[in-house]
Amino acid sequence: QVQLVESGGGLVQAGGSLRLSCAASGRTFSSYSMGWFRQAPGKEREFVAVINRSGGTTAYADSVKDRFTISRDNAKNTVYLQMNSLKPEDTAVYSCAAGQYSEYYGSYGIWGQGTQVTISS
Repeated sequence: QVQLVESGGGLVQAGGSLRLSCAASGRTFSSYSMGWFRQAPGKEREFVAVINRSGGTTAYADSVKDRFTISRDNAKNTVYLQMNSLKPEDTAVYSCAAGQYSEYYGSYGIWGQGTQVTISS
């Protein structure tokens, strides 16, 4: 069973950048598509980005397209989310998840604990 641990969250000013990492334990990391989701206080969980098992296919929410980039390094069992041009509305807890290639959170069976991202205006 894969276990996921996110890191890289923090407090940055609007317009800044952060890179989130999600490290996976276990030998089957490359058999999962990986997604990033976020949840702001009082709001529902929201799809952010997904990458397929090989890293060759990605998809993004419209709200982050052209600002965020998802990537993975299967040799390091890690998936990344590079976030640029951050906005206050990007403030949320960001979680990575392992599962099937999908924008739907129900397609993912393994979740990390989340990392807080706060963007100040």
